[in-house]
Amino acid sequence: MIRQPNAILGNDRLLVTVGKKGEIFGYYFPGRDFAQHVEESQACLHNGKDLIWSNAREWVAEQKYIENTNIVSTELVHQSGLVMHITDFVHPTLPVLVRKYKISSKKKFSGKFFYYSNLQVGEMNKKNSAFCDYDSGLLGQYWKNYYVGITSSPMFEEWQIGKAMDTIWWTNAKYDMEDGELQKNREDIGNINNAIGWRLDIDDSKPAEFTVFIGAASRRPALYKRMREVQNETVENMYNETQEKSIKWLSKKKLLEIPEYPGFETFRQDLFKAFNRSLLALSILNDSSKGSFVASPEFDHDFEKSGGYGYCWNRDSSEIVISLLNAGYPEYCERFFKWCKNTQLPDGSWFQRYWLDGNVGSSWGNFSFSTQIDETGSTLFAMEKYYESLEPILKREFLDNIWATVLSAAEYLMRRTPDGMHEPCICLWETYQGVFTYTNAAIYGGLVGAARMARDYNEKGLADRWLERAEFIKSTTIDKLWLDEGYFARGILHGKVDTAIDASIIGTFVPFNMLSASDEKEKEMIESIIKNIEKQLRVPVNDHFGIKRYVDDKYIDGNPWIVTTLWLSKALLEMAIVIDDKDNEKEELKTLTNDALKYIKWSLKGATGAGMLPEQVNKYTGRPAWAIPLSWSCALMLDNILLLDKLQKKLSNKSI
Repeated sequence: MIRQPNAILGNDRLLVTVGKKGEIFGYYFPGRDFAQHVEESQACLHNGKDLIWSNAREWVAEQKYIENTNIVSTELVHQSGLVMHITDFVHPTLPVLVRKYKISSKKKFSGKFFYYSNLQVGEMNKKNSAFCDYDSGLLGQYWKNYYVGITSSPMFEEWQIGKAMDTIWWTNAKYDMEDGELQKNREDIGNINNAIGWRLDIDDSKPAEFTVFIGAASRRPALYKRMREVQNETVENMYNETQEKSIKWLSKKKLLEIPEYPGFETFRQDLFKAFNRSLLALSILNDSSKGSFVASPEFDHDFEKSGGYGYCWNRDSSEIVISLLNAGYPEYCERFFKWCKNTQLPDGSWFQRYWLDGNVGSSWGNFSFSTQIDETGSTLFAMEKYYESLEPILKREFLDNIWATVLSAAEYLMRRTPDGMHEPCICLWETYQGVFTYTNAAIYGGLVGAARMARDYNEKGLADRWLERAEFIKSTTIDKLWLDEGYFARGILHGKVDTAIDASIIGTFVPFNMLSASDEKEKEMIESIIKNIEKQLRVPVNDHFGIKRYVDDKYIDGNPWIVTTLWLSKALLEMAIVIDDKDNEKEELKTLTNDALKYIKWSLKGATGAGMLPEQVNKYTGRPAWAIPLSWSCALMLDNILLLDKLQKKLSNKSI
């Protein structure tokens, strides 16, 4: 089943995804990639006759984050006058989700408040065991070394552990709620579901509050200890600590200097909010103990329509850590490149994708012809960007630690590019096999970066050799793939130049700098690439245009992507930054900046109601589509806002 969240929550030990009506879609422990323990988990009211589920159509929902935190506030208003307010956050240190419910009604309501869960602990639904230790106030479910526990404040008054099966419907907790009374079965094994309940009597002047705690552990004693800890804490204290933790972490970020742009008067605050939200989302999607990032919380577990997203790609993560570095968080680079050192393959390359712990992920890139060589180029490119940011004494320490990795990766790229372009492999979109402009650009960037590090490491011979190959790749790519129409071909497929335009050709400029906007001839090439991408790949939706990946894209209806759109705005801003602020160029500067702002604004319009940036935007509805949130989209939003800041500071300095 495909379930796309509206918001995410988490700490160093737990990742949770929720729907716009407060339904739990994913509960990941102990990793952000595995295991996902929840099939269904949400609140339900019984009015004496019928069940009113919290995700029913009759509720009107509004969901948002508490500003500058990863605390989610959801308000549900029912046509009957009932109001359910849910405050969700993950405990500041423990792998425990805190769900505080406040329920009110415009008129008197008497019935029950139930909390229902269908857990698949350890991603196993056939062999789970469950128990209710009422004396300890704990309902637990487990399989092997995965334990999930539920407790509450006030203590739940009734419960049911049953079979989540229609064949034994009389024990099924979901059906057991229908008469407003739970059977209080103490334990069972198999395909299990459960419910806990309280008496509910409310009116306009007398709301009711219930807090549900859902925690995880690897052993039963640890689960008991963990849930006792939260029972002994006040929810207010947990909330305040969680809020303070987020605010303190955000205080490290780079201070932005962004003006009010004419025609975008209300947009400045949106940019600040998007910057903070992207940072906070990336903090959740990172495994702080390993250094890797999940591309997106998995939502297509059975690979129904994709190959899955709950993995770490070197290419995406390389852009992410450099974005975080520029935003004021260099520690992510340090941890990620340590992870890269440990995951590098014997031939010097990196695999298509990995589990966050460094084991190779499920893949269709198991051979040299089906690998993605850009993963290796991107990683080297990012390593050098981090290296250049370090103080001199730290540069030497970094090179001492990483040199063998750099050497092995660069030599791999040399072996794969004997004729000036890479040998056949899979494109970055994992769609076509051949030779690609984007991959060549990534290799160019990686070899140039490796050469700079080699020169500083007194390896001049290697530096010259790698740099010479990089320049050969650049000249060959231009010679064979630049088209008279004024853009790079996608690549060479089946021995023929594929002239279909692909948004990734902007990689020759951003991020890999194979083309330079400071060179007049190359600047004209970049301008022509931008114009052709806009002309051939733009999709009208949300009052502007998003950019799809390539002309014949069929994946998920060929929607425009946030990544490709923000690549374009990033290119426009990079062009603006190199302009000398002369009178005859001010109009060009204004045009470039305004065009970039339109694409950034369009990208934010495609976010969820809680501000999560997706992979795609539905071209018919304008709503967020597919992977939500996508780490890569968040990173590129950071890049664009940081470039706006850089541009403003440059202009401010010139005016002084």
